[in-house]
Amino acid sequence: MNFFERQAAARRASVRLVVLFALAVVAVVLAVDAMAWVVSGGSGGALVVATVLTLATIGLGSLYRLASLGGGGEAIAAQLGGTPVAADTTDPELRRLRNVVEEVAIASGVPVPGVYVLDHEAGINAFAAGHAAADAVVAVTRGALERLNRDELQGVVAHEFAHILNGDMRLNLRLVGVLFGISMLGLIGRHVLDFGRVGLQGRGHRRGAGVAVGVMVAAAAMIAIGWVGLLFARLIRAGVSRQRERLADASAVQFTRQPAGLAGALKKIGGLPDGSVLASTGDAEEVSHMLFGDGLGFGGRMAEWFATHPPLVERIQALEPSFSDRQLALLSRRWKDQPPHGLEEDLHLGLATHDPLPPAHAERGIVAGQVSAHVGNPDEDDHHRADVVMGELGEPLRALARDRDRAIALVLGVLVDPRTDVAQRQLFGIAARLGEAVATDVRGLYERHLAHLHPMLRLPLVELSFPVLRRRPRPQLELLLDTVEAMSTADGEVSLFEYCLGRLLTVQLRESLAPARYASFGRRKPGTLVDEITVLLTVAAHAGHADEVSARHAFLAGMQHILPHHQARYRAPAQPVQALEQVWPSLDLLHPMAKKLLVEAVTIAASHDGRVSVAEAELLRTICAILHCPLPPLLGAAYGQADRIRH
Repeated sequence: MNFFERQAAARRASVRLVVLFALAVVAVVLAVDAMAWVVSGGSGGALVVATVLTLATIGLGSLYRLASLGGGGEAIAAQLGGTPVAADTTDPELRRLRNVVEEVAIASGVPVPGVYVLDHEAGINAFAAGHAAADAVVAVTRGALERLNRDELQGVVAHEFAHILNGDMRLNLRLVGVLFGISMLGLIGRHVLDFGRVGLQGRGHRRGAGVAVGVMVAAAAMIAIGWVGLLFARLIRAGVSRQRERLADASAVQFTRQPAGLAGALKKIGGLPDGSVLASTGDAEEVSHMLFGDGLGFGGRMAEWFATHPPLVERIQALEPSFSDRQLALLSRRWKDQPPHGLEEDLHLGLATHDPLPPAHAERGIVAGQVSAHVGNPDEDDHHRADVVMGELGEPLRALARDRDRAIALVLGVLVDPRTDVAQRQLFGIAARLGEAVATDVRGLYERHLAHLHPMLRLPLVELSFPVLRRRPRPQLELLLDTVEAMSTADGEVSLFEYCLGRLLTVQLRESLAPARYASFGRRKPGTLVDEITVLLTVAAHAGHADEVSARHAFLAGMQHILPHHQARYRAPAQPVQALEQVWPSLDLLHPMAKKLLVEAVTIAASHDGRVSVAEAELLRTICAILHCPLPPLLGAAYGQADRIRH
């Protein structure tokens, strides 16, 4: 499946979750009603009261838990005892983790997520959490850092990025919320039972003891009913999660092209005593469906019914078909006396060399279908290109992007216009909003580092700064977004790329401020958004072609691809920036498969003349990112060798 098919599958899984949740609620209500019927002697009024109270308890419990997860990935990481990994950490294991996460993020075209470590967990495990890419975090256990070499750690991180790209994160958070509601009666029963025990111990007369005994009997009944909810919760987790884990394994291998890395991590889970169990985390069951490996240690028959992950050997065999239980036992005996250490194993890994970035003004052909197939599907070339991008950026720029105090100036510096008069107005606006010191820093960064920055490095540089930016207070972020908007429209004639880059930053930071508000799967069809699609294709055709005749032909080709039965006229946009500003919210509500058609149509319109420059390709990546269709770097070292575009 491609990205759009996986997104559609995640949407269907959300619908299935609602159905399963409804069935579970019915089962719990029937169990409560049965108890109420027995206690009341068959009273119909008691059944009504029991049903209403049960539905209210489940509904309020789910709403409460979902509200508590409004903070997204960081809320889950904090709940599990995760510690943020500082951008300037000098710990070699943490530094390696940050580098791997940043490389995978750049290669896949998504904002760099927050990075966390579960310091008190010796098992090998990891998870990705969040409502969307803008608020995602990737967390790994200390055991994973200590035991996995770089290739294995990269395989695990790529697996978690697959969950980000496949739309699994928001589904996982919804699972946490709704299943908490199903389990509410059992939780209430346990608390009431504890209260009843205390009451029974403190009562000296018969009447008080009788009340306490009655309370304990009622609590025991609630716990028994709670087990019905817990049973359904475990079954739902397992049913929704297992197939998504298989898909994430396959996506990780497609990305890294190193099945040995992911297989090695799985072997170490099976061969080391600590495995993947989260021994120090009390909420492991609630988030078990989000983890890389089994965090609970279910075994025997229970694993077949309630396991959130496929059997470990089965996962390894999907990567290495000849692997067997016997080999896993041999590895376990070998590691019993001499456990592996990841950093020491890294010393034996060779470093690959890669081609440099293409010239800034180079061009090549792009195939529209290949672009849509590439969305959310990074491969080995993208991984290699991310290594090149990180190397070309250099440590000074990367350090600035991670610097909490200077990241704002760096991002604003990317948007500085090369024309002196426009740049002066931009710097004046920065000084008015953020202070003269920030404006001076922006000027210095632009002159020293950013004036001649390669087009393919601008978007990754902004993405590297995202983790530290989104941790700043809301008023500062709102002020930054206001400054970005002012810079993008400083003279009313800002370039389309500058606008889109600024718009992308605005979208991602705004989503990070209220992640739950923007987390949804679209349902709209292209036929309901004809005007918005017309505007976007008009701007894309205008930007990619020098004359109006060519632009008109490009526009019509794009429209024919997505809306073949609609007649639309091409009109060169007088103010493309203002026109685009109105289309993004509606277009982002398209159904995943409709977005696939839109990405292909935009590619056709932008590259109808058969060639796309580096800047135009990065513009296409930015448009895709605004529409939540992360596109890896398109243009590599093969410039001048590509075929002409085919539609």
